[in-house]
Amino acid sequence: MNNSDRTIRIDSDRLWRSLTELGAVGAYSDERTGLMGVRRLALTDADMAGRELVLGWMRAAGLSVRTDRIGKVYARRAGLDDTLAPVLVGSHIDTVATAGRFDGCLGVLGGLEVIRTLNEHGVSTERPVEVAIFTEEEGVRFGTDMLGSAVAAGRIELDRARERTDRDGVTVGAELDRHGLSGEVSVPIAPPFAYLECHIEQGPVLAAAETRIGVVHGVQAITWLELLISGRAAHAGATPQQLRRNAGLAAALITVRLDEMVESGDYGRMLATVGRQEVYPNLINIVPETALITIDLRNHDGAAMRRAEDDLAACIAEVEERTGVTVTARTTARTPPVEFPQSMRDLVEKQAVDLGMSCTGITSGAGHDAGEIAALCPAGMIFVPGRYDGISHNPREYSTPEACADGINVLLRAVTELAGVR
Repeated sequence: MNNSDRTIRIDSDRLWRSLTELGAVGAYSDERTGLMGVRRLALTDADMAGRELVLGWMRAAGLSVRTDRIGKVYARRAGLDDTLAPVLVGSHIDTVATAGRFDGCLGVLGGLEVIRTLNEHGVSTERPVEVAIFTEEEGVRFGTDMLGSAVAAGRIELDRARERTDRDGVTVGAELDRHGLSGEVSVPIAPPFAYLECHIEQGPVLAAAETRIGVVHGVQAITWLELLISGRAAHAGATPQQLRRNAGLAAALITVRLDEMVESGDYGRMLATVGRQEVYPNLINIVPETALITIDLRNHDGAAMRRAEDDLAACIAEVEERTGVTVTARTTARTPPVEFPQSMRDLVEKQAVDLGMSCTGITSGAGHDAGEIAALCPAGMIFVPGRYDGISHNPREYSTPEACADGINVLLRAVTELAGVR
């Protein structure tokens, strides 16, 4: 910004109202927490209702809206030289089944708030600025996270993405067509000039240190696996141990081994989670015939992640031999670690410091669209702290109005520096 623009700030109350209003779309009463949560799984009717609300705000702000072949939204504010590659900001508004109001939504509505602020102050930019809404970032419906941004960046082919199914056998392609979201913008997309995303941290680091802004260094590697374990049903009282092929036991042995791998420290700062567990017939007096489990592996170190995957495969083979089951493993998602360019990290830090905000470097434990778009252009992220130990993917997810405004004010200044102002 030039000197006359240095005092420009977003309207924090308006940003908070937007977050609150969008959070009411797909709201549900969570019995476990007693709080109101949000459920807008990707490409459901609730997700579409959320999109329509946000698209109405975007058009009211004077943005022209396009959609790509995977349903990603590009809401464009023209630049003085509209032939230049745009500065892209945004995130997602699809949610997990037990979500709060902030994950992804802050990045989209914060990008919109940047546009509204530029409009109100009559600030023109040399480059166009676009606000993105990515499709199926969470991955909980169609089984792979960052689906829309991975297609936009070219890591996943469009045809493969359209063939992905949810638990009811409904495909991504069918839902895109049902909602009229197979847009005119081809994928992979033309590279933007730069990409920035503001997000809640989804962890406890910033709040514990009383730090206002996280300068994100990068995103750790993620691998998702689905294991179908096939054994044999048997009577719980009449079948000797040596004659059992217990799918439930096999699932438990793999789960315990994952914990041992994490605790060993041999794989760096790895995390492993068995998040979904289903057994059949799921009855007290029957040895389980089948078990389905999902495995979520995270690691800052790509080489350590590969070692862990190899050792897990060896463990699965040992469990098959010990228990007599057959394990069919399917990799549903795999993303490498991403390091954001130093120039983008410096840009975020500079804006935070100039605004008098404390900041620190941090690596994201969660996956983000920025990690995919980094394959196309310089990308960066801004984190803001969350309350309650940074809990996320939960109705207790919370970031204060002040923290949200901090992050978007940093985003505002970074966007104008990248886009150039006159």
